[in-house]
Amino acid sequence: MEYEELLQQVRKIEIKARGLSNNVFAGEYHSAFRGRGMAFSEVREYQYGDDVRDIDWNVTARLGKPYIKVFEEERELTVMLLVDVSGSLDFGSQVQMKRQMATEIAATLAFSAIQNNDKIGVIFFSDKIEKFIPPKKGRKHILFIIRELLSFEPESNRTDIGMAIEYMTNAIKKRCTVFLLSDFFDHNDYTNELTIANRRHDVVAVQIYDQRMTELPNVGIVKMRDSETGEDMLVDTSSREVRRAHHEWWIQYQAWLKNIFTKSNVDSVSVRTDEDFVKALLGLFKKRS
Repeated sequence: MEYEELLQQVRKIEIKARGLSNNVFAGEYHSAFRGRGMAFSEVREYQYGDDVRDIDWNVTARLGKPYIKVFEEERELTVMLLVDVSGSLDFGSQVQMKRQMATEIAATLAFSAIQNNDKIGVIFFSDKIEKFIPPKKGRKHILFIIRELLSFEPESNRTDIGMAIEYMTNAIKKRCTVFLLSDFFDHNDYTNELTIANRRHDVVAVQIYDQRMTELPNVGIVKMRDSETGEDMLVDTSSREVRRAHHEWWIQYQAWLKNIFTKSNVDSVSVRTDEDFVKALLGLFKKRS
């Protein structure tokens, strides 16, 4: 991609993502992701009904009457985007590629984060950690992230979600909000890694998929390539049995994936490449509010 073309794409995504975060997500994001806890604010004189566990005994002893500690919500968050860059994301039969939608969602979440004075960082992964961008604040940092989302070329085409989650859990010590963006085409069971990560952090899974994964069109014999393994195969899409088997596989895979999220207590949302991701994310935010 030429540098000027890249800059134009960055600017285009910035305008769209900033508009969405300012006008659509601002309140919902804030209420859905409230911060990592309560921070000490001040002390005040004890009043009837106050929790005695909040009494500040040092101040009470010094002033001769009971005072309590007052806490307020600690709003500042660290947000990590855990972005799948494996080969299967380079597919889209309708409006856009899965990778393009992942980029727009990530950019919108990033602008929503900095609007709330949160830090934002990114981990690109395939079956290895491809790139780690430490969390920071500011528009310049966001534009760097968008530029990387648009132009990054992974070394591997395969996927290992469990490895990526485990790396994030070990790399980020303080509690943070994690958005895991992937099509989740990984047949390994990563329930344990996801459960551990969600105990330490607040993990949200965003599945991005294409309509052709739910059902095959009747277009005769088609040569298909597995984008992660490079394996070619001929598929007779005119066969009703083949189309039915593919649809049943998709239903079973979605049930398996839902079971992983349920066991690990992770909130999730699915977004199709030919649909508006705004509605899906707003639904997720409102469910968490």
